[in-house]
Amino acid sequence: MKFCLICSDQFDTRSWACPTCGFIPSQIDGYFALAPALAKENSHYTPEAYPELAALEAKNFWFRGRNQLIVWALKRYFPQADRLLEIGCGTGFVLSGIAEAFPESKLIGTDIFCAGLAHAARRVPGAELYQMDARCIPYRDEFDVIGAFDVLEHIEEDGTVLREIFAALRPGGGIAVTVPQHPWLWSKQDEYACHVRRYRTGELREKVLRAGFQVVFETSFVSFLLPAMFVSRLFMYRKNKVSENPPRRGIMFQRDQCSNVNPTDELRLPTMINTAFETVMNVERRIIRLGIQPPWGGSRLLIARRL
Repeated sequence: MKFCLICSDQFDTRSWACPTCGFIPSQIDGYFALAPALAKENSHYTPEAYPELAALEAKNFWFRGRNQLIVWALKRYFPQADRLLEIGCGTGFVLSGIAEAFPESKLIGTDIFCAGLAHAARRVPGAELYQMDARCIPYRDEFDVIGAFDVLEHIEEDGTVLREIFAALRPGGGIAVTVPQHPWLWSKQDEYACHVRRYRTGELREKVLRAGFQVVFETSFVSFLLPAMFVSRLFMYRKNKVSENPPRRGIMFQRDQCSNVNPTDELRLPTMINTAFETVMNVERRIIRLGIQPPWGGSRLLIARRL
């Protein structure tokens, strides 16, 4: 069910026109804008990064490895999912992997910026795409699965987002989340990417449980490469003094505050190193599939259900 952003009435139609008050969301760049005030500029991300990301994702070990882990988890825990929503779909790289794994499913992708949706439309032409603020999801009891992949760390009110996801899921539906973890890895890369936090051990689980979910699976990943990641961040720290670790609550780091740092620099590797790192992540994924969950790693994956 959709719900109207003006009168809060719920309705089950293909159209976004509210049958009660007649409100129809505006469109920006050809996409329905459900939070138009944030569509062009806000503190959660930098839209200028999308072209670079779109060019990097398909080749880079981290994006490819994360995609394969996400798709494996979705197929294992939600094999019959019919309606899937991805929040913060960006350029559509993860959504394209989901589309390949679930060819018969209805896919909806949303992003705070319309700039990302143009890339997503080219990658996943069959998906419905909307501009949306994750803190206000205009659906109730609608989806089998909602994914938020490296999204929550951009949003101060992550608990609000999790509660909105819970309400938008059908009973029995589930959530799939990835986040960066370990505050001691905080660096200029996080600041440039407008992260609010890197999650502490157990922090994501606590917040998901508080939102009403039952956690069914979680694991760290980018675990075997954690030493390399630490060395990279240490080098970045010495090269460029970090402003604060972790950032103060409520502070969103803008591009001009760390304009000499590009978050994709850390991922631009020589082909041989990129291939070697992808091999390491493939081995790590096989170990996770065998039931061994590393307690440490640069990122965290969590799967939970709404009962």
